[in-house]
Amino acid sequence: MTSAPITTSDLARRVQDDKLSLREKIGYGLGDAGGTVITCLIMNFLTFFYTDVFGLTPALVGTLFLALRVFDAVSDPIMGVLADRTQSRWGRFRPWQLWIAVPIGVIGVLTFTVPDASMGVKIAWAFGTYLLLSVSYTAINVPYCALINTMTTRHTEVISCQAWRFVLCGVAGFLVSVGLPWLVKALGKGDTAQGYQYGVAVLCAIAVAMFLCCFFWVRERVSLDVMGKFTLREHIAGLRQ
Repeated sequence: MTSAPITTSDLARRVQDDKLSLREKIGYGLGDAGGTVITCLIMNFLTFFYTDVFGLTPALVGTLFLALRVFDAVSDPIMGVLADRTQSRWGRFRPWQLWIAVPIGVIGVLTFTVPDASMGVKIAWAFGTYLLLSVSYTAINVPYCALINTMTTRHTEVISCQAWRFVLCGVAGFLVSVGLPWLVKALGKGDTAQGYQYGVAVLCAIAVAMFLCCFFWVRERVSLDVMGKFTLREHIAGLRQ
């Protein structure tokens, strides 16, 4: 039995379906902009917060960061398999922007919160919140990296999406780098710990809004069956190459 030939109208419809609106391109870029807010908070401010506000020693902070980097090396391929095997009415990768948006925002605020407790409890708090923040970032970022493959097959549209992504990430990075020090002073009113907690809460709320815009404005078009699924062994093999 032979399949029906592809007509000119079929090709035109396929090209039209792969063409993305400006709103969808911006939504895609906002997904990574939200992730940039989280990573900039960690990379630019978390070390200072832990040592000068939270009260941890530099050696302990270094150990914490090293342990979590090792954990990330294991969690990333596992998350890749989970995302690859996701089945939902919203698609394979897009729903993770919805499921993780609010949790990562809440955890981000808790990471920059100083509990009124003993040093032992504070160390456990720092390790636990940073671990959860790392897990939640992996859970939202790994599916996002694969999302563009389900949005369109047109090379020009992919390039356009990546352009919007880079621009919006730059804006998000600038917003955090410049905005957080100002928010700490404005909201802390002399209390640096409170300033960081409230300032990060504002920025994390913005990040949550960005993730949700990505979810609501983006649509997966490429068939999941066409893409296929990968095993954990295949993901690890890809890392070795």
